[in-house]
Amino acid sequence: MMDRKKSLLLLTAVAAGTTLYNLLRPVKSTVPVVQGFQKDRYLGEWYEIARLDFFWEKNLKNVQASYSLLDDGNIRVQNQGYNMVKEKHKQQTGKARFVRNEDEGALEVSFFGPFYAGYNVVMLDEAYQYALVFGQNLDYMWLLSREKTMPEDVKANYLAYAQECGYAIDKLVWTIQD
Repeated sequence: MMDRKKSLLLLTAVAAGTTLYNLLRPVKSTVPVVQGFQKDRYLGEWYEIARLDFFWEKNLKNVQASYSLLDDGNIRVQNQGYNMVKEKHKQQTGKARFVRNEDEGALEVSFFGPFYAGYNVVMLDEAYQYALVFGQNLDYMWLLSREKTMPEDVKANYLAYAQECGYAIDKLVWTIQD
């Protein structure tokens, strides 16, 4: 029973710290999001090609995100990967909701109850095979693909845009997908 209380207290502290950190960050991402976004086409499996590293994804390879529709119209988010240092699988489930309208790629995601963070789809090809996603500030960025690789021209286009928007692309972690 005591371990459960400690775990709950730790999760609450992490969530509160994350929220406070995001509120106080001086540099927010204000880049326009994809317009004409089609939720049903975005659902499904995505492989992470690259990311700006943060505590939850530290040392992860084979990172995948799965998006599916919830009964209330929101989106179920399941992130998973394999921690190369701890040699164990890691998984986290949350939910995403649209910030304004469902035809805009501006969402917010929660993995800790009422605490949400920005998830902004800023570039997306017509076939919904490749996506560039920014967080709510310059510390969060992902390149996603429906396959374990991304064509070099798409990657170069996304990286150029991210750099133009102020993201430190030299700090990207290129996800091992094996």
